[in-house]
Amino acid sequence: MGTVIDSHFLALTAIVTVGYQLLFFIITALLKFDKVTDFAGSTNFIILAVLTLVVKGSWHFRQVVLSMLVVVWGLRLGLFLLMRILRWGEDRRFDEMRDNLAKLAVFWIFQAVWVWTVSLPLTVVNASSRNPSIEAADIIGWIMWAIGLFVEATSDQQKLIFKNAPENRGKWCDAGLWKYSRHPNYFGEIFLWWGIFVAATPVLKNAEWLVILGPIFLTLLLLFISGLPLLEESADKKYGNASTYMHYKRTTSPLILLPPALYGKLPAWFKTAFLFEFPLYSRSLPLEN
Repeated sequence: MGTVIDSHFLALTAIVTVGYQLLFFIITALLKFDKVTDFAGSTNFIILAVLTLVVKGSWHFRQVVLSMLVVVWGLRLGLFLLMRILRWGEDRRFDEMRDNLAKLAVFWIFQAVWVWTVSLPLTVVNASSRNPSIEAADIIGWIMWAIGLFVEATSDQQKLIFKNAPENRGKWCDAGLWKYSRHPNYFGEIFLWWGIFVAATPVLKNAEWLVILGPIFLTLLLLFISGLPLLEESADKKYGNASTYMHYKRTTSPLILLPPALYGKLPAWFKTAFLFEFPLYSRSLPLEN
């Protein structure tokens, strides 16, 4: 069965991903219903994981474990985001897209690229006939995934609880893991997908190492396009005139979890070079700040 379409399942997963995202694009465009966008993205990962595992039919231990890890991550994230948007009632990201079919199409195309690219390490592992013994890279990758999932899930829940508390209305979240990172959920997501890649490395050979583009794409996406820049801009516009917020921003790492007492004392060049504190994260601050 593993010879279906192509030996690495790249075409198969691309066709399935485009078809799945196209379906939800049509639903969103026709019904003006954008509550399923994040659910469509996360469940697409699950579909690719299960599909490639079943089509290949090898059921190697490494393939089963990595597929299960992606399924668990996708289910957790998909259900969390779906329940959150159903409770909030509207996804503000689509305020400018609902009546602009071109912008809406670009979003769904980008989501399809995101799913297919980030899934590459698992896709190639599940398509491979090689089955080396479990080694250190596997264990390290699984541990990275577990740490990343814990950080992402915990920070998501902490922020949800914080935002739902009436006394926190109009405040930025600095509770729990958010004391140590301005975006711990993104750190968790990046870290767990790098863990998937590390756990895939024992199988990779020659050009297959290009699947590293998966975690690289995710990292660049969250650091420079759809993740941190948008949220930093929004927070700076809302709270930039508050001295307590400025103190939080100066003493809290943008991504990697670090004690505020340590991060606040580090020189600016070190933060930029090694801790992702890029100038674009402060471009929306009031001029006096």
